[in-house]
Amino acid sequence: MLNRTLAPESKQVDDINFIEPLKQILDNGIPVFTINAGKQELVRIEFIFENVNWDAKKPLQAIGVSHLVNNGTALLSAKEIADKVDYYGAFLQTEYGADQTCVKLYTLNKHLVSVLPIIRSILNESIFPEQELAIFVQNQKQSLQVNLQKNDFLARKQFANTLFGETPYGSNIGAADYDALTRAELISYFKAAYKPQNCTIFVAGKFEEKEFDTLNGIIGKDWNNTEISVINKFSFAAVPGGDVLIERADAIQSAIRMGTLAINRNHPDFPGFQVLNCVLGGYFGSRLMANIREDKGYTYGIGSAVASLKNAGYFFIATEVGANVCSSALTEIEKEISLLKTELVADEELALVRNYMLGAMLGSLENAFSHADKFKNVYFSGLDYSYYENYIETVKTITAPELKALANKYLNTDTFTRVVVGKN
Repeated sequence: MLNRTLAPESKQVDDINFIEPLKQILDNGIPVFTINAGKQELVRIEFIFENVNWDAKKPLQAIGVSHLVNNGTALLSAKEIADKVDYYGAFLQTEYGADQTCVKLYTLNKHLVSVLPIIRSILNESIFPEQELAIFVQNQKQSLQVNLQKNDFLARKQFANTLFGETPYGSNIGAADYDALTRAELISYFKAAYKPQNCTIFVAGKFEEKEFDTLNGIIGKDWNNTEISVINKFSFAAVPGGDVLIERADAIQSAIRMGTLAINRNHPDFPGFQVLNCVLGGYFGSRLMANIREDKGYTYGIGSAVASLKNAGYFFIATEVGANVCSSALTEIEKEISLLKTELVADEELALVRNYMLGAMLGSLENAFSHADKFKNVYFSGLDYSYYENYIETVKTITAPELKALANKYLNTDTFTRVVVGKN
């Protein structure tokens, strides 16, 4: 009989298997990467475009196109697009990222032949009606006005701008930028970015030769979009560390965001840095949570992360604390960083972090969609699956002295940008 007074034995995850995609090419040259898995007649198709032609004077071009690309074509109105997609039980969404923009379709296999012509029209014939643009501008300005009252939003915005300046990673977009957005700018960007030469397709689900032929027959044709484009590329120099205070006299809570430029996924230290980050603030049992939340009671939550972008990487810590304890919270955060630089992580704590990170990796591979997401991460970083092999091996074998060395190498608080919105 099972003894429920005893905790189950804890074992480290051993093998983690990844489903590698099949690469094919459409007639118009678009590469297609397919994770063919699952028994359900369901497929997700992502059309991903590199962001191009960055102009700091027009920071909303890519964002505006991403939001409005499915709001009217030469043949279909926004309502007709929505009604047709809904009729077939499909789901269509657009996503903007600082490096890529995505048009994502979920559909049953049997409706591919009916839904894909709608997608082709969106990707090839969008016209960005003035009425839809006006609604977008009005809604975004209202949303911005609301968000600017939120301390955490302001802190995140200021932190990104301080690190990355007027680039897609940190552009300080304001209401005037929305007012300046024109239909002509959207059409120009659309024709430059949404073209076969700038597109990569990722497919996940039950997708075999018949479905590929359908995709090729509809999407594999030439498009009208042919304007010249240059894929965005940036370089960043380390900014001097410093404090930025946006004071709000009536603030009950203060938002803190602090950190620095760091490495991205392409650097060999990145997996080890992720382990170090997990110890510090990367999960609920982290040191920052134990100190700032559990021991001091300064916050409901605090965390840290290592973010990898195409042209940069950065490390940050974020939280909201009572305004009267903001200064104390900053002191405790720096204390925890100092401990990582001067003392070795205990074996028991490191074992817990190893199990958490390996379990999180295994848990993130629950279906074909998540396997495709993992592949996209390495693909757009110019890497392959050996990255994950190295990551898993690093998590299993990294030592406490190695973590201490990484802390001294990358967590120099003298170079940190500290943004506080509220009271310090």
